[in-house]
Amino acid sequence: MYDNKKDNMQNKIIQLKGIPAAPGIVIGHAHVFGAEDLTPSEIKIEAENVNAEIEKFKVALIKTKKEITSIENKISVELGVEHGKIFSAHLLVLEDAVLVEEVILRVKKKKRNVEFIFSEVLNSYVKALSEVKDEYLRDRMSDIMDVGKRILRNLMGTTDYRMEELSEKCIVIAYDLAPSDTAMMHKGRVLGFATDIGGRTSHTAIMAKSLEIPAVVGLDNITHLVKNGDLVILDGIHGVVIVNPTKNFIEKYEREKEKYEHLERDLTELRNLKSETIDGKKVILAGNIELPEDVASVIAHGGEGIGLYRTEYFFMNRQDLPSEEEQFNAYKSVAMRTKPNFVIVRTLDLGGDKFLSQLDIPKEMNPFLGWRAIRFCLARPDIFKTQLRAILRASSYGKFKLMYPLISGVEEFRKANVMLEEVKQELRKKNIPFDEKIPVGAMIEVPSAAMTSDILAKEAAFFSIGTNDLIQYTLAVDRVNEKIAYLYEPTHPAIIHMIKMIIDNGHKENIPVGLCGEMAGDISMIIILLGLGLDEFSTSPIAIPEVKKVFRSIKYSDAQKVAENVLSMKTGKEIQEYAYLMLKKLVPAIINDLSSS
Repeated sequence: MYDNKKDNMQNKIIQLKGIPAAPGIVIGHAHVFGAEDLTPSEIKIEAENVNAEIEKFKVALIKTKKEITSIENKISVELGVEHGKIFSAHLLVLEDAVLVEEVILRVKKKKRNVEFIFSEVLNSYVKALSEVKDEYLRDRMSDIMDVGKRILRNLMGTTDYRMEELSEKCIVIAYDLAPSDTAMMHKGRVLGFATDIGGRTSHTAIMAKSLEIPAVVGLDNITHLVKNGDLVILDGIHGVVIVNPTKNFIEKYEREKEKYEHLERDLTELRNLKSETIDGKKVILAGNIELPEDVASVIAHGGEGIGLYRTEYFFMNRQDLPSEEEQFNAYKSVAMRTKPNFVIVRTLDLGGDKFLSQLDIPKEMNPFLGWRAIRFCLARPDIFKTQLRAILRASSYGKFKLMYPLISGVEEFRKANVMLEEVKQELRKKNIPFDEKIPVGAMIEVPSAAMTSDILAKEAAFFSIGTNDLIQYTLAVDRVNEKIAYLYEPTHPAIIHMIKMIIDNGHKENIPVGLCGEMAGDISMIIILLGLGLDEFSTSPIAIPEVKKVFRSIKYSDAQKVAENVLSMKTGKEIQEYAYLMLKKLVPAIINDLSSS
C-alpha cells in the first residue's frame, strides 16, 4: 500500500489519457527524466578562434559516434540485432554531410560558439519534422533529438543522467524517450514510463513491448504536470495516468493490478492447450510479428505459428536497403525459431503510412491508394526479387508460406508468380536449396480482390483477410483520420458479408482462409468470425491467450447460429450489440474479466 496523505494535502489529483504502448498496471513515484538544460549561451568568438571551434565540433562528433556504437553493440547482444540496427540511423545523422557543413559554415559566417550554432541548426531540423503530417516521420524526430542532445552534451562538457544509473524503482516521466534511453532501462528499477509525445509506430513503443514494461505515450503535457517524487498510477492497458491519486484510487488500481496479473497467469495456463471449441472444432491461432525477436512472444503466449510476418519493418529505420544476405539471415532465424509451426511471410508492404527514406519516392496525394505494396514490388523487380531470393533460401530451414499484399485481382497475382518462378530458376541453376512446394497465397484487403475471390481461389494456395485495409477501402474511411473514426465500422454488414463471401469462395476450392487484421484479436468478433467458417486467426501475441479462451469456452454449433443471425442484420450497431450480448452469454468469464480491468 502507498501512503499518499502528504501528497494529497499539497497536490491536486490529475487524470490523463494517452495512447497505451505496452500493457500492465504499476504504481510508483515519478522520476522526471531528461529535464537538464541544454540551451547553450550565445558567445561571440574572434576570427582566429574559428578553427578551434570547428575542431571542437569534430571531436564531439567522434565522441558521440563512439557512445552510440557502444549502445548499438550492447542492445544487439541483449535484445537482438534488429533492435540494435535502430542505432544505425543515429550514426547516419552524425554522418549527414549537409548538417555538418551547415554548422561549420554558420560558425565561420556568424563567428559564434559552436554549441550555440549547433543548437540553432538542430532546432531548425526538429521544427521542420514537427510540422510534417506523416505520423511515422514525426516519430522519427526522436532519433534526431537523441543524437543532437548527445552532441550538445559533448560540446558543453556536461554529462547526462543515464537510465541505467537509476538507483530506486520509479515510473519514468519524459517529454520523449529516445531509443537509447528506452534500451538502457533497467527492467528491475523502471516500473513503467509515460511520455508527452509518441505513437504506436515509435521506437519507444516497440521497445516497451519487447521489454514488457508498461507504458503510455502521447500524453501531451505530462512533464509539466508531474514533479520528481509524485505518486503516479500508470495503466498501460487503457492508456491512463493518474498523478497524486487518492487512497480510493490507489486501492482500486491495486485491485485492478492484482486482477490483471491473475488473469495473465490464468491465460498463461492456456499456452499449451489446443485452440478448439467444446465440440471439437479445431482452429489455428497464430501471431503477427514485425521482427525476428517477436517470435519468442508468440511462443510464450501460446501461438501455433506466425500468421503474418510484416517484413517491411526490416527495411525501415535505416538509410540503406538490406542486402539479400541480411534478409536471408533474418528470415532463416524466424523459420528456425518457429518450426515445426508455419510462418506466413508477407512480401514488402511499403507505401501508405510506411515508406523507405532511402528511396526517392515522389509524394502522392493519396498514398493509401497509390504506389504501394505489390504495385511497388512489381515496379521494382530489383528490390522484389532480392527479397524473394532471401525468402526462398530461408524456406529450406522451416515451414514457410509466401503471401503477396494488396492484390487487387488475379493478373497481379500471376505477375508476381512469374517473378517468383524466375527467382526459383536462378536458385536451381546455382543448386541453392529451397522449398519447391512453398505455398503462395494472397492477402485479401481490397474490395476488388474480395469480389473476385472465386477466381483468385483457383490459383492461390491460401487466403489471409487483411481487415484493417479491407474495412478502410470498402467503407471509404481513412482509418487514421480521427474526424471520421466513428465511420470505421468492422461490424458494418458490408464487411461481414464480404468476409463470408471470401471464406466461402476459398472453401469451394479447398484452400484455407485466415484473418490477420485487428479484428482477429477483437474478442467481441471472434464468435462471429468462427461461425462464418474462418480457419485461422492471427493477432498480436499478447491477445492470443484471450482469444484462445473464447474458442475453448464455446461450441462451434453455437457460433454458426450467431453468424447466421448476424448475416440477416441491417446495421453495424445492431451487429455490435448482438455480438457483445452473445459473448456475455456464451463466455461470461471473459466479460467479467474485461469489466473488472
